[in-house]
Amino acid sequence: MTIDDLISSDDQTTVMAIRQMVRTFVEQRNWSKFHSPKNISMALAIEAAELMEHFQWIDGDESRTPDPEKKVAVGEELADVLCYAMAIANELDIDVASVMKRKMELNRAKYPVEEFRGRYGKDDPNTVE
Repeated sequence: MTIDDLISSDDQTTVMAIRQMVRTFVEQRNWSKFHSPKNISMALAIEAAELMEHFQWIDGDESRTPDPEKKVAVGEELADVLCYAMAIANELDIDVASVMKRKMELNRAKYPVEEFRGRYGKDDPNTVE
């Protein structure tokens, strides 16, 4: 069984399986020497910009309903971003689930529902829904 056999869909794949898929890809190519956190974070930013390019000059509603071809292209760019994120986690041995849980705890404290529901931030003049 290969790591690819463990990858199926979001509801059946662990974060660790995704990290291992990225790790194996990098190791097979002997790319670890290039994968410093500095280099990976720069590559991640570049891929994030490529993802943003798909939504440049369109409005928010249009961005929610890409045609099938555009959705595939967006998915490929998102995968690049996620691969680099997993590579950083591998390089620095960061437990993604734990840091995500902690960050959401911090976000909930920073943006309480009763204060931010329906508002994008403190400068949003909209009232709470």
